[in-house]
Amino acid sequence: MSISIKTGEQIDGMRLAGRLASEVLDYLTPHVKAGVTTEELDRLAHDYIVNVQGAIPAPLNYAPPGYKPYPKSICTSINHVICHGIPNERPLKNGDILNIDVTIIKNGWHGDTSRMFIIGEGSIQAKRLCQITYEAMWRGILKVKPGARLGDIGHTIQVFAENAGYSVVREFCGHGIGTKFHEEPQVLHYGRPGTMEELQPGMTFTIEPMINAGRREIREMPDGWTIVTKDRSLSAQWEHTVLVTETGFEVLTMSAGYPPLPDFVKEALAANPPAS
Repeated sequence: MSISIKTGEQIDGMRLAGRLASEVLDYLTPHVKAGVTTEELDRLAHDYIVNVQGAIPAPLNYAPPGYKPYPKSICTSINHVICHGIPNERPLKNGDILNIDVTIIKNGWHGDTSRMFIIGEGSIQAKRLCQITYEAMWRGILKVKPGARLGDIGHTIQVFAENAGYSVVREFCGHGIGTKFHEEPQVLHYGRPGTMEELQPGMTFTIEPMINAGRREIREMPDGWTIVTKDRSLSAQWEHTVLVTETGFEVLTMSAGYPPLPDFVKEALAANPPAS
């Protein structure tokens, strides 16, 4: 399968879908607190996507080969759940960490993004894991420009995370995205610089590192979707959908309520502002 190159109106469609996906997380943010269930967050997200945005929740009934249909509209991964956690009636507790992963379809285009939330105070260890994962994602994004290679992204993320004492999940990765939820290329969060596909303007893909506080080994739960750390250590993930531009990158999944950027990202953007 070849890598699709988006142009003109196609990129505009991706921009709209990406912004809407991020706005779902803006909408959910004040509801993410101790006592709420992920089932309730799923209901809120579904109603907002369908009734306010006029969009489609991409995960609902999504069934890649070998999987049974995913039963909810968002993924909610708590504590040692790495990804694909299914919303349920478990109330969030003070100290939990939660990843909410949102993908919407608007006018045929997909927008895919996720954020970490710390419930209540959170431990120093949990806060550090979430922050390092956030910074790892952004360090990968800053490597995106024409002529760079996907291995540059993965290498940067891996070195940063491992130098902080964490491990990088290898069984799941970022992916191309457009009219399909998952397209080529695969975007690994580990690897060697100068390897894999060369980036070209018009490529759109996700960067979504999954970083574990303990070992990188995973285990699949009996529901066929939920992936957890084998050693039950905490895991965190952040995700953006990114466009390769003529001069660098554009993050498509930004919105008014997005968390503050790390200082090193602000400095990099000030030195090389993205083309408007």
